[in-house]
Formats: sequence, structure tokens, C-alpha cells
Amino acid sequence: MQFNQATDYAFRVILHLAELPEGELANSQTIAEQQSIPAGFLQKIMRSLVKGELVKSYRGVDGGFVLAMSSEKISLLDVIEVMEGPLDLQRCLKEDSACTKGCGGKCPVHASLAVIQADFTKALREVNFAGLVGKDKEER
Repeated sequence: MQFNQATDYAFRVILHLAELPEGELANSQTIAEQQSIPAGFLQKIMRSLVKGELVKSYRGVDGGFVLAMSSEKISLLDVIEVMEGPLDLQRCLKEDSACTKGCGGKCPVHASLAVIQADFTKALREVNFAGLVGKDKEER
């Protein structure tokens, strides 16, 4: 399993916005340059982040982007779900009827993957961008 490039760029965007003083707008050109994201691709990502209500967009000469909520409230899981949809390791974890063997949730593989998925999503939910900003500043 690997997250797509758009998700990686979305992580960078949210981290960039989280590092700004509260309420400060960032324009797309600055984000693209500082985060090494192709400008055309950035527009697509920003539309997704705005639609997913993680980022607010302001138009005009002095417009730009800002986080829609505190960086403490935005987790890695939030960004992944906005960019890629719900995180399901296996089809049968989403719907028991997706099992081609017809055993639903009674399969030992299903049970094991359900535990792994729960642990994985919990870990992603616990990592927020306020914490990531703190780690980034420590490393510099």
C-alpha cells in the first residue's frame, strides 16, 4: 500500500499552512515554490482540500489559503481521507458482502486485517499537524 503523490503534496501543503502564524494567508505560488509542487497540480490539490473542509480559500489580489481549523484538529488520517477516500485495507472490511468466499467477517484473515486497520487508522488519527510542526522546528 502506498499513498499517491497528491496525498504526499497535500501533507506538505497542510504542514506549510500549519507553520504560518494563525490567520496568515499563503498564496499558491509561494506554496508551490517552497514545497516543490507543480503549480498546476497544486490547484487540483487545493480544490480537494477546500472541498474536504481542511483549508479555506480567499480570492482576490490579497487572497490565498489558510487552514480551516486549528492544526491540532487536523490529523494525517483527515488528509488521507480527503485525498484518497476511506482507508480500507481489504474490500471485505468495508462490506462483508464483498467477500467472494461468502464467509463475511468470520474469516481469520478478515479478523486479522480488521485489527491491523483499526490500529493503523488510530495511529494516523493521533498524529496531528501541530505536533508535526513542533517536530519540524526541533529538527531545524
